Amino acid sequence: MAGPESGAGSLTDRLSEYRARREELERGVLPLATSVDGRRFTLQASLHGLALQAGGYVVIEGDGPTCLGQVLTLRPDSMPAPDFLSRGSTVTQVRGARGEGIVLDGPNRTFHDASVRPATHEEVDAWMVRVRPARSALTIGELLLAPGVTAALDAGGFNRHTFMCGQSGSGKTYSLGLVLEQLLMETSLRMVILDPNSDYVRLSDVRDHQDANLAARYASAAGDVAVWQNHPDAAQPLRLRFAEVEAAAQAALLGLDPILDREEHAALSALLAAGHEDRPLITGLDELVSSANPDVRQLGLRAANLGVMNWSIWSGGQGRSLVEELEEPTSRCLVVDLGSLDSIMEQRLIAETVLSTLWRTRTRREPCLVVIDEAHNVCPRTPGDAMTALATDHAALIAAEGRKFGLYLLTSTQRPQKVNEEVLSQCDNLLLMRMNSEADLDYLGDVFSFVPPGLIQRATTFRMGETLVAGKFFSHAGYVEFGSRISHEGGGDVPTAWADPVTNR
Repeated sequence: MAGPESGAGSLTDRLSEYRARREELERGVLPLATSVDGRRFTLQASLHGLALQAGGYVVIEGDGPTCLGQVLTLRPDSMPAPDFLSRGSTVTQVRGARGEGIVLDGPNRTFHDASVRPATHEEVDAWMVRVRPARSALTIGELLLAPGVTAALDAGGFNRHTFMCGQSGSGKTYSLGLVLEQLLMETSLRMVILDPNSDYVRLSDVRDHQDANLAARYASAAGDVAVWQNHPDAAQPLRLRFAEVEAAAQAALLGLDPILDREEHAALSALLAAGHEDRPLITGLDELVSSANPDVRQLGLRAANLGVMNWSIWSGGQGRSLVEELEEPTSRCLVVDLGSLDSIMEQRLIAETVLSTLWRTRTRREPCLVVIDEAHNVCPRTPGDAMTALATDHAALIAAEGRKFGLYLLTSTQRPQKVNEEVLSQCDNLLLMRMNSEADLDYLGDVFSFVPPGLIQRATTFRMGETLVAGKFFSHAGYVEFGSRISHEGGGDVPTAWADPVTNR
């Protein structure tokens, strides 16, 4: 009689035989695609030596002309073992890869069990060249899943609002600077940049570059960049006149509520009404304190108690103000260095004044890209104060109605769920960099429903500089690796030398 060891050995042998047979059958799963409408397809492939991946490019070959496609989803799944290999076998189910994709290029025809293979660099590049728009192409890097194939945005697509998102360390700031460089060099579009961290103040400062011609071209374009900042030696001091601030912002600045502060609010309204459009009754806050009108003096005391009168942004009637520059631009690209201001309230006032002035002058219909970095602070979903609420309202107005007047938004943030919903929902272009939060990605998937969900989910695995590009300014939703900048990055991380090993204890 056989002992337990003999039985165990027999079981082990049978298990090994089963596994070997199953592997043989799994390797026999053919890479095949089927489409019932000529535009979308389903596919299967073996998990062994799998060369396909979500976001990647494939060539579909059948009885008719070949097609170029893109895989949108790919997952392991069970499927019946191939009949011609499994006859007489106990293995009836095997593991393979299943997925879906879209046809990017090719005749609009149905196909069944057409063979699928990864597209070559040359095949993808030839297609990208064919679909490249006649308008200016903004080269930002190369396709992540087709290395060496140039990735270029359609400059004309920036006539739609754009949303850029990425967590800290994703390369978002560096990459946004690259996009701005290309817009400067390849288009004539005017730009106004709200820069809360002084990241773009060196946009005209050209780095040492291997391509001298490219550097010279960019230097010529970047000569029309003006940085307005709050530094004693600034070429363009960041200054305002109190009279230029809109009435609602003046009230918010002084903390006036039209109901709770009826007398003071009425006094401010009377001052504004008494002035003329070209000659306001008051030009600076210091005039409030010296007024003979006791109600007006109360306004001055309120401003003094709040510390508003000591803000460095007030021009005192000297020099050109920010509002004058916005109304009659002397440069094509205006960088408003909010990071150089002394207080958060000054930053909020400047941001509100920029947005309200652009909205007030919208009927000129002069195309302008309005860049709002750290948008969750400038136009948040839930404003924390009256000034931010005003800025948020103006950002939402530009998002909803600005395109017809030539005002286009480019908003950037680390926290998409903190940005005003109206601003976010009006964006037709997406640049999504690494995001670890599944909740944020689910939210973005709902807002940007035109982007395949399977592509969005890969954002959790992105390395620095990798992004998902989708919308009106790109030929398809695809993965891109950003290239190198021409100018210097203004900001930078705090050095972490404190983390180095201590050797002198």
